[in-house]
Amino acid sequence: MLVTAKVAGYQICRYFVNFVPHHQPVCESDVEKLRSFLFMHKETLVLTGAGISTESGIPDYRSKDVGLYARSNHKPMTYQEFTRNSSSRRRYWARSFVAWPQFSSVSPNRCHTILRQLESQGYLSYIITQNVDNLHFKAGCEKVIELHGTLYRVICTSCREYSLDRHVFQQMLRNLNPSMIRTSQVLRPDGDVDLNEDEVKSFVIPNCTLCGNFLKPDVVFFGENVPAERVKRVNEQVARCSSLLVLGSSLSTFSAFRIVLQAVEARKPVCIVNIGESRADSLIKDRIEAKCGEILFAAFS
Repeated sequence: MLVTAKVAGYQICRYFVNFVPHHQPVCESDVEKLRSFLFMHKETLVLTGAGISTESGIPDYRSKDVGLYARSNHKPMTYQEFTRNSSSRRRYWARSFVAWPQFSSVSPNRCHTILRQLESQGYLSYIITQNVDNLHFKAGCEKVIELHGTLYRVICTSCREYSLDRHVFQQMLRNLNPSMIRTSQVLRPDGDVDLNEDEVKSFVIPNCTLCGNFLKPDVVFFGENVPAERVKRVNEQVARCSSLLVLGSSLSTFSAFRIVLQAVEARKPVCIVNIGESRADSLIKDRIEAKCGEILFAAFS
């Protein structure tokens, strides 16, 4: 289905594609298992992955048939590519510029709103998200660590003192590239779309106004390390929680898998809700195969 709308002066053309993998209907025994897990263990730490944002229209990378890797040959840009190659940076920002109006207009879904409800009721100690889409904050959640950063902020790669809101940066890009306003396509998980080489070559990007170096989104690229201070905050939350609930993640990245390892080593109960296998399935006993939005709604609405 094709829907058009105007957002911040841009004509947005959005194709509503189903990015949720094939799954079985939620069964009552799994609903009760999830409900019992959360109510039995107060101060539950929640780790969320791309599987909770697919219902908002943001695809994940690895899901069978509907993930980005299954639908295209696209590979996300690595940190090494971005930092070493000016043409790669130009390509990244050009694609991001075109996709931003659509990406930033995405709304939270029932996964996010139910987690906000559970947070306000005191069942959750904290939320750690692998997602960079800001949807937990849009839903009103307060205790959130963005493990891999956020696309909603831009930082300098050198001085690290310069940062600005992504909406402000979008206007800067728009002023520098007035002819580069066009209809966007289907989003990727990293918030960009496809462009041709001619569009990329002519794209102009600003540098840091403090030191003159180049800017990047405040996200952890593939091949980049999670900042040490953020790792420390995550470790503190794992240490203080009573249990860990994983929602919508295959735990393919080690930064997320490590959180489960820490909880298991500390003998804390772990429950994983996901469509498809996860990297930690052999380590835990409580695993539920389900669409996150459906089972959260059935258990806690």
